[in-house]
Amino acid sequence: MPPETCPNCGAEVPPKAKACPECGSDEKTGWSGEAASSGLGLPEESFDYDDFVKREFGEDKPVPRGIAWYWWVVAVLVLTAILGMILWR
Repeated sequence: MPPETCPNCGAEVPPKAKACPECGSDEKTGWSGEAASSGLGLPEESFDYDDFVKREFGEDKPVPRGIAWYWWVVAVLVLTAILGMILWR
């Protein structure tokens, strides 16, 4: 599969083309797997993911908050109501 742009001259290459219409480059003279993937913007082999995460999101780790106090109050009230219904029988 040819690249969208010729890696040698930068001209647009039509899909399913056998060679570049401008400079004549083809699989043997200039299109290789490396040339086709060079325009994808993929990270280098030495890409440091941990450094990227630190720069992008900072070094602070998220703090889990737990259950809010009002849910504890609701739980105690529900348990009290259930116990009250059982004891008043």
